[in-house]
Amino acid sequence: MPIRALIVEDEPLAARRLADMLARQPDPVQVLGTAEAVSQAVQLLQAGPAPDVLFLDIHLADGLSFEIFEQTAVRCPVIFTTAYDQYALQAFKVNSVDYLLKPIDEEELQAALRKLRERLPAAPAAAPAFDPALLAQLMQQMQQSAPPAASYKTQFVVRVGEHLKVVPLDQIAYFFSLEKATFLQTTEGRKFVVDYTMDQLENLLDPRRFFRLNRAYLAQQSAIQDIIHYTNSRLQTVLKPAAPDAQVLVSREKVNVFKSWLDR
Repeated sequence: MPIRALIVEDEPLAARRLADMLARQPDPVQVLGTAEAVSQAVQLLQAGPAPDVLFLDIHLADGLSFEIFEQTAVRCPVIFTTAYDQYALQAFKVNSVDYLLKPIDEEELQAALRKLRERLPAAPAAAPAFDPALLAQLMQQMQQSAPPAASYKTQFVVRVGEHLKVVPLDQIAYFFSLEKATFLQTTEGRKFVVDYTMDQLENLLDPRRFFRLNRAYLAQQSAIQDIIHYTNSRLQTVLKPAAPDAQVLVSREKVNVFKSWLDR
């Protein structure tokens, strides 16, 4: 009987590529469905049939994938698919939770599936021992084990008409995504399109200086002018220059990590 998988990934191209890779395996994996958001994943898990494995991205359209574990029971192994650098991923290598680094490599996928097949006969219905609180541990580990600041980007090259302009890191207030594009916002109030996704930027920037407030905003600490308590244990940030969105919120799952990041 083939392994049945559920793919939770908010980038359609990435989800389709993974599904195609699973179909090409010597023992093809049956994809039961795909979900782009926490809410969709919860619905699919509750509706059934139950998957044998969950391929899970971290950042989803409506929040962090760790919220899935808080909203429904997950009784299958989890393989995370993430753009995080390898140095930060040791937190995933506990309690039989595996991970694949994006872009997913065919051989690494095969190795993860071999590991999964070895595990399934012994405990086909065992729940993965994954605690949503591991998110805080992961974020703290990323900060504590981060490489020297010299290994991160110190400037960005942007296009201004027919010209190229270098923007030093000190002149960058924050990055934000809007309508499938990523923008660099300067401290002087100018914005430029950059050829990076938010996930890529999170790996390229020093986590001591920049924090991913939510899926759409990655801010330098000096750009955060005020922090206000919001509903449901969340925080609202006020950025300078003013953000395109009226409210830039820190999700409740990141609140404690955000406070620790500020209080250093």
